[in-house]
Amino acid sequence: MFGAEDDGMQFQPDGYLLMFHPDLLRNTPLGRIMREYSFFSYETNEALHLSVEERQIIMDCFHKIQYELNHPIHRHSKNLITDSIKTFLDYCTRFYDRQFITRDNQNRDILARFERLLDEYFHDGAAKRIGLPTVQYCADKLCLSPNYFSDLLKKETGSTALHFIHDKSIEIAKTELASTDDTVKKDICADADGNLVFGLGENYVAQVEIPPKEYEYIEGETDAEGKKTVERVQKDFDISKCTLILWSIEEVYINE
Repeated sequence: MFGAEDDGMQFQPDGYLLMFHPDLLRNTPLGRIMREYSFFSYETNEALHLSVEERQIIMDCFHKIQYELNHPIHRHSKNLITDSIKTFLDYCTRFYDRQFITRDNQNRDILARFERLLDEYFHDGAAKRIGLPTVQYCADKLCLSPNYFSDLLKKETGSTALHFIHDKSIEIAKTELASTDDTVKKDICADADGNLVFGLGENYVAQVEIPPKEYEYIEGETDAEGKKTVERVQKDFDISKCTLILWSIEEVYINE
């Protein structure tokens, strides 16, 4: 990416473009891992910014490919060219990792905005109305591509965006359970990857009904006025009293 003032002069950018037919990668080690290079789905504002030294490394990869193309094809040509392309892509991955690190403050700001976005989403009841937020939804709100957003989160927290959202939903559910004495009902759905999550969705699996908390009153020591003190103590959670309602099945009780 670059910027230039519009001074009426015609400006013709120049550079290098790597293009190849998909058949070049067929039945090659690179072809089998091509999908792992997630930066192909990044937006233009998420482009890689290279230092002078990094640019020279990238240019070396281009020169090696150009060298093979300028010589007669032989039985090693395909392997040498695809190996050079893989080296080029691996360096791009490495330099993106460097870029994630050097933009630490910016990344932390994105994480803080992501946390606020999730808090507002759950607080406003959107999760109960339409289900858990998707990675696409969160990325759009943060003005990022889904792949860049997920890669950034992976580098910063060690967790993918999808897992982060799932962990947040579980955290919210635990908070609700700990802050109420009423019966709690939680819907369980399966996401696109088959993971079970709290919330509403298209693939409804079950509903868990958790009974109200139970307490007992225990007499304590005698106070200064000669009266027995009474302490209200919460009983241990009894999972056998929870009810699991499955799709198209009336009731199944969970036993220890």
